[in-house]
Amino acid sequence: MPSDVPNPVATSRATDRPGDTSPFAVGLLLRRAHWRAAAVMTEALRPLGIELRHFAVLIVLADRGATMQRDLAVATGTDKAGVMRVVDDLERKGLAVRKAVPGDRRAKAVEITPEGIELFDAAHVAATPMAERLVARLGSDETEKLTDLLTRFADSTDGEG
Repeated sequence: MPSDVPNPVATSRATDRPGDTSPFAVGLLLRRAHWRAAAVMTEALRPLGIELRHFAVLIVLADRGATMQRDLAVATGTDKAGVMRVVDDLERKGLAVRKAVPGDRRAKAVEITPEGIELFDAAHVAATPMAERLVARLGSDETEKLTDLLTRFADSTDGEG
């Protein structure tokens, strides 16, 4: 076998199992961690009558105030049609409203309602014990470190992400 061709037997292959040392390991672990966290947070939100996709939009609205629909799509990693469906749901539930944007009759800003803020706060209360259960196997210093590492990883401006 030529020396410049990697030996396929020696190459670490992605397995999606603990101890995976493949180049895909971080991404696979992040995917598994996301699925686990999403399942726990979905359970917390279910009694409130909303889904994670709804809560993602409420997070942006509670943080930024009135936000253009196109900006909601970018902020939540959703396409425009998906955001429109979520905002439709939130409007039907009285949790958000669309408002005209002065000077642009086609543009709509979305604003969280007082009921939306109330539900947003209730979601935090409901999620707290579940979030604690999610990181129960970690020490408090490890939870803080994980949060720091994930924040730096997610906000990285180096390379692609």
